[in-house]
Amino acid sequence: MPDWLEIALRTAMAVIILFIMTRILGKRQVSQLSLFEYITGISIGNLAAYLSLDTDKHWIHGIVALSVWVVFSLGIEFLQLKSKRARDFLDGKPTIIIQNGKILEDNMKKEKVTSDELMGLLRAKDVFDLSQVEFAILDTSGELNVLLKKEHQPLTPSDIRLPVAPEKFSMAVIMDGKILEDSLKRIGLNRNWLAAKLKQIGTSPDKIYLAQVDSQNKLYLDPYDDSMKPL
Repeated sequence: MPDWLEIALRTAMAVIILFIMTRILGKRQVSQLSLFEYITGISIGNLAAYLSLDTDKHWIHGIVALSVWVVFSLGIEFLQLKSKRARDFLDGKPTIIIQNGKILEDNMKKEKVTSDELMGLLRAKDVFDLSQVEFAILDTSGELNVLLKKEHQPLTPSDIRLPVAPEKFSMAVIMDGKILEDSLKRIGLNRNWLAAKLKQIGTSPDKIYLAQVDSQNKLYLDPYDDSMKPL
């Protein structure tokens, strides 16, 4: 077999195996990673590259190595679910960076966070004035979570004792010109209701790129035709 064809087949196989193993490991592997998950991701990527390109070695060796990493990772995740001490050891603990409006410099040094980086993390949370911050904690994922002082927090209906109805999330009912029957059922509607709404507007599902229904059964339509405004 030519080398280029063997590499192509090995790469295709590596992609399939990586996809399957990532599904097994769960969604956290593709979201915010812990330290161990970060190391696991790098290692599995290197092993996949080895499996794809090292034609002098048997491909089964690469699969064995990948499988060991996945089993080991699943074992660590199981241990983290069962033990708080294991979670603290493997992932670390959140660190308080600002408390009672005061920056804790020792904790900043411990986490190797500079003042410039702190300001950048605050700006990422739409906080541009340090004096507005009451509390900030650096989570194990590296994300900074911020609590503003009471006088700078947004006003909510509960602050003025205003009763509000429960809010439901909007549901997509048309995607890529296709009606999503299951989504309609979840919100207590059906194809006939949707057809009647589209008929009133003078359009059809195949002309709609995306459609959503909100908690008030209001229909939002985004047509394929970019010259038309959303309906």
